[in-house]
Amino acid sequence: MEKTISMKDYGQVITQLINKENLSKDDSKEMFMEILSDKQTAMQQGAFLAALSAKGATPAEVAGSFEAIYEVDTFKVEPVTEFPIVDNCGTGMDSFKTFNISTVASIIAAAAGIPMAKHGSRALTSVCGTIDVLEALGIDMDSNVDLVKESIEKAGIGIFNGMSPEVHPVALGRVLSQISFGSVLNISASLANPALPQYGVRGVYSKEMLDFVPQIMAEIGYKRAIVVFGEVGDQAIDEASTLGTTHIAELKEDGSVEKYTFNPQDMLITPGIVDEIRTFNSVEESALCIVRLLKGKETKTREDIVALNAGLILYLRDKAPSIREGYEMALELIHNGAAWEKLKTWVNYQNRDGVKGLKILSALEKKVQG
Repeated sequence: MEKTISMKDYGQVITQLINKENLSKDDSKEMFMEILSDKQTAMQQGAFLAALSAKGATPAEVAGSFEAIYEVDTFKVEPVTEFPIVDNCGTGMDSFKTFNISTVASIIAAAAGIPMAKHGSRALTSVCGTIDVLEALGIDMDSNVDLVKESIEKAGIGIFNGMSPEVHPVALGRVLSQISFGSVLNISASLANPALPQYGVRGVYSKEMLDFVPQIMAEIGYKRAIVVFGEVGDQAIDEASTLGTTHIAELKEDGSVEKYTFNPQDMLITPGIVDEIRTFNSVEESALCIVRLLKGKETKTREDIVALNAGLILYLRDKAPSIREGYEMALELIHNGAAWEKLKTWVNYQNRDGVKGLKILSALEKKVQG
């Protein structure tokens, strides 16, 4: 019989966290099971997440959260692809809000022949999240996991809507939509990908997270991963930066973690214009930016930052021997039209009505062409 925690006992665990006492993985899992099943009051749930965030989550606590989400609130699929699938997403909650960089980077990587299985959400603290912008481009965000699986297999890329009951049927969308502060869920929910990739690039919102996110990814089955934190002045982005220092923690095949940093100049990239990487004021503007990028019609600042982040994926999967060469390859995939064609293929396959989706994308293309 499933264990139920009394309100009093749940409150005592919250007090433990306030007192900076850590939880075991099993205890963390039990606490998150209570949240997912909505057995505690909203105030208790919020207090638990806030107390855990204020203390600072340990790898065991994050792993417990992930196990709860993956076991009871995730439909699972196993795409059949020639090469291992890769995930690329950020935790969000960074202090500097960028346009949808990782979305474009994933499309470019897919154009290089890397099967991409993304897992994203709608905007929680910004105007436009990954799901919002891809929906505006014509991709079906109400897809069930089987349609996403088919898209990964046939188009080489697909995305699971982390806030949809078609993906997480119990509660994840409810919980994420009701909080607007950084919590352990930013990590564990982003990792609860129905396809459970073994390779990934994960952007994080604080440099301290580089110390433990690689270990968490290793614990849940990742063979190799890049965890990235970028700086823009004194602010943070969950992407590689072309306007400041990028900090990397790379999980190797042997389980070791290598840490290193680089600046734009190390990649022979001229630092860009800060305002050009900011998020847009509307979902449509964000979608038009992606079309311009993939058509080779965007500013050098925007093109460089998406190419650098795509370069991380190309390097991770040995398509390029270095991040710098991955960046150069990504630029070529933009300029030769391969990335744009990949987006069109994706819209066609991750759709219950591919014709309708392509019409949406075509309308955006016409606006860009003027």
